[in-house]
Amino acid sequence: MYTFEGKVRYSEVDRAGKLPAPGIINYFQDCSVFQSEELGVGVKYLLSQNRAWMLSSWQVIFEKFPKEGDFVATSTWASGFEKIHGIRNFTMRDKDGELFAYANSYWVYMDVEAGRPIRASKEEVDVYEPETPFPMENASRKIKVPKDLDWADTHPVKVQKSWIDSNQHVNNNRYIYVAWNALSKEPDLRQIRVEYKRAAKLGDVITPKVATFENKIFVSLCDEIQKPYAVVEITI
Repeated sequence: MYTFEGKVRYSEVDRAGKLPAPGIINYFQDCSVFQSEELGVGVKYLLSQNRAWMLSSWQVIFEKFPKEGDFVATSTWASGFEKIHGIRNFTMRDKDGELFAYANSYWVYMDVEAGRPIRASKEEVDVYEPETPFPMENASRKIKVPKDLDWADTHPVKVQKSWIDSNQHVNNNRYIYVAWNALSKEPDLRQIRVEYKRAAKLGDVITPKVATFENKIFVSLCDEIQKPYAVVEITI
């Protein structure tokens, strides 16, 4: 397990003074990068091998939200490898060890040059020393969207250069921020799931389409021909 500690900064909080759901997920993503860098298989190593771990899905469950100045301890560990997939768990805890949030995630190992998924080598897997999965009810990697929803289009957004990461496409968490900003109001949420389908790049246009079904809000982040880059499911 890898853990980094710190305080929630003012620049990270929302108008209510708390770290919002996308901000917590940012901590999780950064934690995974920090661990890989410490193990010698981070961004520089992957670029040198024309390889990348691409996020396939998130399942994040929220217990409470930290506020500006709160101590947070964010942890991650590899909890398994299945063929082309790596599985990671995450937790964020307060100073007393109580959970703010926890998550399960699936990552696909990619040959960037060939543009296809491959198996990571034994050495690349073993370096993470996989541990016991976090005790949670894991949802499917795929989000099943109910048929015949009443979708509402929101304002399209153009991908900005600040959204592009070292893999030369939109960073994983930017999709969640786009979905979050498309909501008419911030929901009192319990869970966020994300299924990533393909990468948006600089200059692409993303149109969020929003629909509600029972206790779930679906946001489909689509291109100009309504093909999704990612689908977000929010349980309220």
